[in-house]
Amino acid sequence: MSWVIPFAIALVAALLIKNFLIINADVPTGSMENTILPGDRFIGNRLAYVFGEPERGDIIVFRYPDDESEIYVKRVIGLPGDTIAIEDGKIYINGSTEPLQEDYLKEEWTVATGPYTFEVPEGSYFMMGDNRNDSWDARYWSNTYVTKDKILGKALFTYWPFAHFGKLE
Repeated sequence: MSWVIPFAIALVAALLIKNFLIINADVPTGSMENTILPGDRFIGNRLAYVFGEPERGDIIVFRYPDDESEIYVKRVIGLPGDTIAIEDGKIYINGSTEPLQEDYLKEEWTVATGPYTFEVPEGSYFMMGDNRNDSWDARYWSNTYVTKDKILGKALFTYWPFAHFGKLE
């Protein structure tokens, strides 16, 4: 009996941490290469956006708008109220003549390079994968935008395989 109470406390603590503080997830596809590789496991923070808002460039975990039973991981490109223009594989925010700097892209973007224009509604975000040539992202979804209430957290760092251990940026 002396081990039952500590075991029960540990079990309850683990469940609380898993369900309310952290996200333990993996990426089964190459949509976020080279930032997150297929099979990488990562930890995310469920509380990251409780008191703040996602920022452009954040890697977030969210419920896929076209099928909320699926969990997706993508990068925030458009913020609430933004106008996103995609032309020749470059992203322009709110009429800027300078394209968004995207040092994280896997390779030259050659698939579905535009022209597209997206008006991000208030309370919503526009998401894209880092591997634009092989990413099922907002360019293709029926429900183009992710509302804040569908965001599960911010991806923080990869931990497996250990060779990929590191902070996600």
